[in-house]
Amino acid sequence: MLTRIAAVAALSVFAVAAQVSSSPDTPASPSRTQSAIPELQPDLNDPMVIRAKLDFDRVKQLVDQGVLPRLRLEKAQDDVDDALDMSILKKNIYSTDITPEQADQMVQIAERMALRKQRSMARMQSMVSSGVLSLAEAQLAGADLERSRSALAMAITRANVVRQLAEAAKLQKQIATLESQAETHPEWNGKLYSKYDGNGAFSVVDRHRVEGAYMAHFLKPLPVSADGETTVHRSLGFDHRGRIDVGVSPDSPEGAWLLSYLQKNHIPYFAFRAAIPHRATGAHIHIGPQSTRLTAAAD
Repeated sequence: MLTRIAAVAALSVFAVAAQVSSSPDTPASPSRTQSAIPELQPDLNDPMVIRAKLDFDRVKQLVDQGVLPRLRLEKAQDDVDDALDMSILKKNIYSTDITPEQADQMVQIAERMALRKQRSMARMQSMVSSGVLSLAEAQLAGADLERSRSALAMAITRANVVRQLAEAAKLQKQIATLESQAETHPEWNGKLYSKYDGNGAFSVVDRHRVEGAYMAHFLKPLPVSADGETTVHRSLGFDHRGRIDVGVSPDSPEGAWLLSYLQKNHIPYFAFRAAIPHRATGAHIHIGPQSTRLTAAAD
């Protein structure tokens, strides 16, 4: 019974770990998480950590007295390590301040916790055989392994989300920078971007019409990447209120349809084909009049 639990659990752990190794978003190796990146720290005041440390001290005393075998002390140390790792995951898994590199650290922590549980299961087989541990205790450890596997899957998912958000923020900055540079590079018009002045306005009603028409035509929402004023636009000194950026290339079917719709309805736009000349990064459509300088908007 115990052997079967351990075998199934092992397959589960390595199946989840394989998702990481086979993905292009493989967790960072130690060389990537260098001293420049803050290392995630355990919460020493976490009740699980305090409880595990107290239990370790109690077990150590009994082992030193010869009442319990040394295998019990090894298990107690694993419990402390698990509690420390779990406190890191609990504190950071849903943090909004975590970096992609720290998210990779979380995956590494969850991986080592799952592998530690797997090794513990193998050790418990001998403990049950020697009568040091009951079968019921070993089965509880199997449940712990399953929970660690779930924690690993959650850490992988969260790390992917954090990386996607970081990439989106990077792209938004590229797009906003491109828009800010357009006014000083008229020679880009017709090459890097195309401009349509329309009636010079983009109202809330216009936006609802554009979104409704796009949904009706493509059966999916308009992919708005920047809605009105953003922190990035403000940091660059541009007033982006009443304007939106749409994350489609002007040369894609969606982009071509959108430009045609905007022209038919006299809605102004800037259609950017690249964030940097000769590269496709940052291609998007800015709907509304050109963003103005915040200083000019305040006058």
